[in-house]
Amino acid sequence: MSDDKDKNPLYRGPSPKRDGNRERGPRPPRRFGSEAEHQVRRRESEYSAPVRQDYSDDLAQDARPAKIKEFRIYGLNACLAAFKKRPESLRKVWLLSARIPKVTELLAYCVKNKIGYNVVESEDLEKLTASAHHEGICLAMLPQPELNLSAWLMTQAAGPQLLIWLDGVGNPHNLGAILRSAAHFGVGAVLLPKESMLANSGAAARVAEGAAEYVPLVRLGRSENAVAQLKSAGFEFISAVVRGGDDIFKTQLPERCVLVMGAEQTGVEPTLLQASRLRVQVPGTGHVESLNVSAATAVLLAEWSRQTRA
Repeated sequence: MSDDKDKNPLYRGPSPKRDGNRERGPRPPRRFGSEAEHQVRRRESEYSAPVRQDYSDDLAQDARPAKIKEFRIYGLNACLAAFKKRPESLRKVWLLSARIPKVTELLAYCVKNKIGYNVVESEDLEKLTASAHHEGICLAMLPQPELNLSAWLMTQAAGPQLLIWLDGVGNPHNLGAILRSAAHFGVGAVLLPKESMLANSGAAARVAEGAAEYVPLVRLGRSENAVAQLKSAGFEFISAVVRGGDDIFKTQLPERCVLVMGAEQTGVEPTLLQASRLRVQVPGTGHVESLNVSAATAVLLAEWSRQTRA
């Protein structure tokens, strides 16, 4: 045996002892130092095909969607609407005992599908929702996916339609109020710029009072590309401004319309103003500079709806 060991240039000594899966002592480093070993490697390479660098697996890994995280919806109407629209997204329920009579169908679904629910105190709900306005119930649900503009446009028919582009609006309560008005007046979608921090959230869903389940959120790419796509689909742009615009009640609005609403402090960005055929404003007494963005949106939606129905 010792002679065989001496003749074998690749022999590295006895294998280290193992204790289960634990190895005692460091593994000896692998070295290819001797001429005999280099000859072995050269012979192996003669029968090996050259390796081509391929990053397709890495790109595919990057393209895989990240694991979707749950988020918490609270507020009775918001929770009931989310459960009614997509019960399969429900993951967990927390509620006050006083809420049980209002949500018997939801709890029966939880029992049937083995979904956990906990009866808790108001203080617990305040911690879970980070809000005192939880209305006695909170659901953990998978969020609705935001849509891609190109894919969304492919599903839309011709004819009257109103979209809302939120430029710089960042308050989730404003988003919730706008979604509520949008659902009421039949808005096709709310468009969110690529860099916008707005998204569906517990706060927005509560203020929306269930409307967040019925108005799609479409995440845009580059603004100039989105403008070009929407115009190609027959939409005309209208920007809401605080001053210098046409009276909304005296202006003929296009049937296929993108209404751009800017942040209250900064307004609509110049590139979107240039892309707009009309600039409109809501006339008032002048005692206040302007309406809140969600209130102004509701007024503009109502006027577009009145003209379209007429």
